[in-house]
Formats: sequence, C-alpha cells, structure tokens
Amino acid sequence: MAADIAEQPDVLAGLLDDRAGDIAAVAARIAEYRPRSVVFTARGTSDHAALYAAYLTEIRLGLPASLASPSVVTVYDSRPDWSGSLVVAVSQSGGSPDLAQVVAAARASGALTLAVTNDPASPLAAEAELHLSVRAGHERAVAATKTYTAELLTLLLLVEGVRTGNGHPDPAEAAGLEKLPELAHDVLDDSGAGELAGRYRFADRFVTTGRGYAYPTARETALKLMETSYLPALAFSGADLLHGPLAMTDPGVPVLAVVGAGPGGHAMWNVLTQLEHQRADVVVVGAADLPGQTARLRTPAVDERLAAILDILPLQQLALHLAIERGENPDAPRGLKKITETT
Repeated sequence: MAADIAEQPDVLAGLLDDRAGDIAAVAARIAEYRPRSVVFTARGTSDHAALYAAYLTEIRLGLPASLASPSVVTVYDSRPDWSGSLVVAVSQSGGSPDLAQVVAAARASGALTLAVTNDPASPLAAEAELHLSVRAGHERAVAATKTYTAELLTLLLLVEGVRTGNGHPDPAEAAGLEKLPELAHDVLDDSGAGELAGRYRFADRFVTTGRGYAYPTARETALKLMETSYLPALAFSGADLLHGPLAMTDPGVPVLAVVGAGPGGHAMWNVLTQLEHQRADVVVVGAADLPGQTARLRTPAVDERLAAILDILPLQQLALHLAIERGENPDAPRGLKKITETT
C-alpha cells in the first residue's frame, strides 16, 4: 500500500502527458453527442470517484447527473430509458458483472456509454462504446489508492474537455493541472499522517465529513479506515452531519473534516463551529488552521476540483499508518480480494 501511495505523483503526471490523446478524443466525442444528462455507475472506491464526477458534471457542465444503482438492472430486471444520456461506468478492474450489465442495458436503450477502468482488456471496457484507461499500472495492495486518484484526474480532464467542446481543457485550467504532480509529491512528503496515527491508535470509531467536491473524499476516507483498520467510520456531508448525526460526536469520536479553500470549504465553517460546541476531536484536512481543530493534515490551497485529488493523499497515509499502529496488515485486509464481482 505504501508503494502504491508513493507512485501517485508519477501516475498523475502520466495522465497529464496524455491529455491531448485518448481523453481529449473521448471528450470531443461526448461534446458532439450533447447528452441531455449523465448517469454514473460504480461500486466501492470507484463509486466515490463517480460521485466526484457527478459534482463536476452539474457544476461545470450544467447537466443533470445521477448515480445509477446496478441492482435496478441486475436484481429487479428493470430497464430505465437512458436514451440521449451519457452513461459512465467507473471500475478499477472492469471485472464486476453488474456494471457490465448496466452498460449493456444503457446501450440497448440508446445511451452513449463510456467505461473508465484500469484494464483496457476487461469485460466492462469491451461492453461500452467508449473506454478510457486510467493508466495507474498494477496496484499491489487490496485497498485502492493510486487507481482512485487516477480515476479522479481522468474524470476531471474528461469533463473539462467536454466543457470546452474541443476535448482539451481551457488553457487557464491547464496551468493549475500542470502543478498537480509536484503538489502531490509535496503532500506525500510532509503530511504528518504518521505522527497523527499514533494519537488515534485506540480510537474505536471515526466520523468523516466534507461538502461539495470534498464529500467524496470523506466517503473514500471512511472506506479506507474500515477496510484497513476494521474501524467503523461514518461519512456525512457537512450539511447532513448537522441533521442529527452531530449528536453522536464528542471528545472520544475523532472527526476528519475536509475543508477546502473554496465554496465547499466555506460551507463547512458552521459545521466546525457546531463540532467545537460538542468538544469534538477534529482533524482538519486543508490549507489553513481553523478554530476548534485538534490537529491538521496539511494540503495546499488550490481550486476545490484539484483539492479532491490532493486531500485524499494524507488520509490514505493515515489509514496505512493507523492499520500498522493497530497491528493490522493494510496490504491484505481480511475477507477482501482485489477484484470484487457483484451481480
């Protein structure tokens, strides 16, 4: 897992080098198609990447976006009318039968279909009309890390390419994108996650939270803690946390709050105030110290779209180090395997 995490700056650099190639061609094809809506389908870690892409789609493209439940097709044998829509299946392995069935149903109903995977030879890639490889290379550990950030960047480049209509991100966007690999390296080199893991060695549960583009980060963090350290971890949007779950927070329940430098981060300020009233143990993930925090995992102040790719890095490291502190093996979580086949 440590090796996979460390490779992420190079994986991001490789995707950026290719943004004039496959990603641009697919983005231009989608722009020409002019979908009336975008539907994403995914499982596990990739579901969080799909949620991030749904935010991108609605905010950057102004198109309705949703996450389809594969069980509608596979369990209930329903066939929604996806004609005129773009249906995107996101899967690291591309090997889960239920996602392939959703893509087949969408294609039959008249949708344009795209698979985003780390395996161009996978059944899912073969089922979709269009395919994008995230080019992350072999992932050693069961817990996904570099494939997740590769999915995020691939989907970001795709949406920005659709937005311009020519497949390529706007030149003003490109300047920020170019800095991602170096920023990722800096975050991984100096996050402080290892020191923080010792503090929470004996925690028995976590809460993770964020808003907007940070909410998928909160959900992915909770999954990483559950699958590597076997810790119950509940993820909430900052808004939903205030609608009841706030009551369970107290000094014995660590809260990992992803607070960016944009609108989503600003919307978290009231959440942090309420957590301070609860005397909660709050770790802020972001670029600045904030009132009421116990500690901070340092990440740079960048656009929230880019922050989603960077903020997860110290949280991956935290999950890794916390598992080791607790005597677990983060590379091989019990009961799990790399490819999960659901129907």
